[in-house]
Amino acid sequence: MPDTALSPAPEARAGFPIEEALCEIVSNDAVNAEYRLMIARAPEAALRARAGQFFHLLCPATEAGQPFLRRPMSIYRIDRARGEIGFLYKVTGKGTRGLATLRPGETLNALGPLGRGFTLPQGTRHVMILGRGVGLATMAPLARLAAESGAAVTAVLSARSPELVMSRAELAAAGARVIEVVDTDGSSAPEEMEPHLTALHDERAFDYIATCGSNRLFRLARGLARSWGITGEIALEQHMGCGLGMCYACVIPVALPGGGEEYRRVCWDGPVFTLEEAMGW
Repeated sequence: MPDTALSPAPEARAGFPIEEALCEIVSNDAVNAEYRLMIARAPEAALRARAGQFFHLLCPATEAGQPFLRRPMSIYRIDRARGEIGFLYKVTGKGTRGLATLRPGETLNALGPLGRGFTLPQGTRHVMILGRGVGLATMAPLARLAAESGAAVTAVLSARSPELVMSRAELAAAGARVIEVVDTDGSSAPEEMEPHLTALHDERAFDYIATCGSNRLFRLARGLARSWGITGEIALEQHMGCGLGMCYACVIPVALPGGGEEYRRVCWDGPVFTLEEAMGW
């Protein structure tokens, strides 16, 4: 397994922990018909990123114009030994089309690391990861975090079809047992997954669940966590303005322990929330 040293992060030196980093593009290649993987050399401050955090990326202009706002992008890979960070992204709009134009040797302007990442409870022995689509980008660093903490990892990768399943090699390299479920054969349906996951729990009990990428997976994960009496977290996505908690453009309602709800900022209070406080993906 590569020496990524995701956890614990090195002690931060004196200075502001969030920086506007100028990162040299190493590669920016398509991984399938919809997604691309961008690797960039990053300075020390950016390499302090933790699983679940994100960067706010300045996207280059294209013929379609200059994106007005940066784009939040979760961290897919942190390789401190090589001094590199990676982003797995789907080309869907003006911002990500701009990112797709970056070539090796060009510069990516990345503000971060930002937000609150995953908190793996001390003594965790077996982690279940449920991810779908772009949500799998957030899960890969968590698998390494868990493995480096001595926990076993079972990762369930969900996709519309087998050719769109991503991150299997990344998660397997992190030591995770990888299970693929897809829409085309019905195996990704929650009613099909629940008995399978319950059988895995009976075989070797899970004590932490993390999910990202789907409301169906969120509801399944929360129900299983409640049934098994364990904790869990979800990484959320939201359109953002500043990414620093100042503009309140990314607020969402969250459930309070005693009942009721309040609004919180995904960029500042998240993007990772507990399964009990989150109200949807």
